[in-house]
Amino acid sequence: MKFADIPAGASVFIDANPLVYHFVQDPSFGAACTDLLIRIRPQEIAAYTSTHVVAEMAHRVMTLEAISAFSWPANQIAQRLRKNISHVQRLARFRTAIQEVPAFGIQLLTVQPDLMDAGAAISQRMGLLTNDALVVAVMHSHNLANLASNDSDFDREPSITRYSCA
Repeated sequence: MKFADIPAGASVFIDANPLVYHFVQDPSFGAACTDLLIRIRPQEIAAYTSTHVVAEMAHRVMTLEAISAFSWPANQIAQRLRKNISHVQRLARFRTAIQEVPAFGIQLLTVQPDLMDAGAAISQRMGLLTNDALVVAVMHSHNLANLASNDSDFDREPSITRYSCA
């Protein structure tokens, strides 16, 4: 199912990739992600994400901005940024993205310490990577069943209905 299929009045957890696609204006997925955020702003859809997802989104936006701004290759971008502090200081899109997430009306959920272990258990049980398993744990703890994500790994969790932009 697509983002456009999310019914009005639904509650949905927003994964990092729709946010990244919106903020970097991805040519393939950006428009669908922006359309989703436009539906969230007037509260047609109740949207949630978590602090760890926003951090993941910000990191990816930062690396993509650096690749574009400095004409750097994508491989070893994090190491290149660590070695070029002044370049990191010139990046701004990631911070703007962090500030805009709540401005869209997305409620930011904090990751409580007990969810870390719950996420690890989900990771072991389902074979999900750490951040994805933590998304599932946060969703379960807040009784959320709808997820906006392009990541098909979430399809392993039968309690989640995943909506994608593609």
